Amino acid sequence: MKKIIQKAGVLIEALPYFQQFRNETVVIKFGGSAMEEKKNEDSILTDIIFMECVGMKPVIVHGGGKAISRRMNAEGIHPAFVKGRRVTDKASIRIVETVLNNELNPGLVKTLCANGARARGLRGQDFIKAEKHFEKDEHGQPIDLGFVGVPAEVDPEPVLDCLRRGVIAVITPIGIGPDGNAYNINADDAAAAVASAIKAKKLVFLSDIPGLLKNPSDPDSIFSTLNVSEVKRLVKSGVIDGGMLPKVNGGVRALAPGVSKVHIIDGRVPHSLLLEIFTDKGIGTEIVHHDRK
Repeated sequence: MKKIIQKAGVLIEALPYFQQFRNETVVIKFGGSAMEEKKNEDSILTDIIFMECVGMKPVIVHGGGKAISRRMNAEGIHPAFVKGRRVTDKASIRIVETVLNNELNPGLVKTLCANGARARGLRGQDFIKAEKHFEKDEHGQPIDLGFVGVPAEVDPEPVLDCLRRGVIAVITPIGIGPDGNAYNINADDAAAAVASAIKAKKLVFLSDIPGLLKNPSDPDSIFSTLNVSEVKRLVKSGVIDGGMLPKVNGGVRALAPGVSKVHIIDGRVPHSLLLEIFTDKGIGTEIVHHDRK
């Protein structure tokens, strides 16, 4: 009986969140180690199905960098990165498209549907316009990364059509450039752009760390809540850097057009999505506007 009462208590704690987020859209960036372990992937997809069942409208933008690197190595192409972005030549972009559009995306859709959800895969290049992205060297000179882009424009209609039909959109982070070529887009950037375009309530980044940390070597030094001005100060001081920058910068950009909150959580924690969204304490870092509401 005690366990049954405890289960009821958990549901009662979640009730205000069910009510608050009913019919609200949440964009979830899914990638990294969370996609490498089958049990982690299943846990996250189960959370997403749960969210849909209680009235939320989840949208998935997924990466697949490790799977892409494995395929490149198998084909004799050495993966190279500049400031966290994959150098993508003609052979590499072909592999990126194959792995993301033809393997990982259909696999996620199949798993969702097999567990009772309605899901549809969307190729990013069908509705995301990209512009070529250049990094800069230590002298400020541009570094050509090949077919690497950033979102320039997102047509929200394909995603909104899925939402109207009660279907979970599963999106690949690939854009179409002005030259007609496909461009590899950082999945964090793509998720932020999609969230802005569809005016999502929340944007969630599933990461390989617990959240934003005061001390990178101490996983317990987590910032539970930060506002935009605090985030900019931490970026400027170097506390936030490396792989967290695309998530943080994309999240801050997404907040401006109307996304209410951005969450950064550890996708390796079982049911991390539910713990962050439907419990009082949460487990990751949330980024909010200056009013911290």
